[in-house]
Amino acid sequence: MSGAPRFVGWALDRAEREALLARFPPRYAKVVADHVTLKFGDSEARLPTETEGEIVGEADDGRGVQAMVVRIGGTTERPDGSTYHITWSLGPGRQAKESNDVIAARGWRAFEAPTPVKLQPQGWPR
Repeated sequence: MSGAPRFVGWALDRAEREALLARFPPRYAKVVADHVTLKFGDSEARLPTETEGEIVGEADDGRGVQAMVVRIGGTTERPDGSTYHITWSLGPGRQAKESNDVIAARGWRAFEAPTPVKLQPQGWPR
């Protein structure tokens, strides 16, 4: 698929997803909770090698975007300077891509203890 815009990152382990949703209840009606992005729009991007991370915090703008901040390889910072996260839930009219803006503008709240999360390296065509 060379030349096709795509993103690479990690899918949440499907067997673990329900337990994570129970631990961190979605605040908005549309539940996403499916992946962490590493790179977007790079048709040559390679899959990451990490298979574990930690949910270390949360961002919520109170208006329809909830995201879980993830530490991977010892950092929450993506190579592009944004923050590793999982868009958790969305309200009406909101989009997953808004999670980056919410985290950048409002920051995020750290949890007292990290929650381990299994991650499956994956690429998605767009």
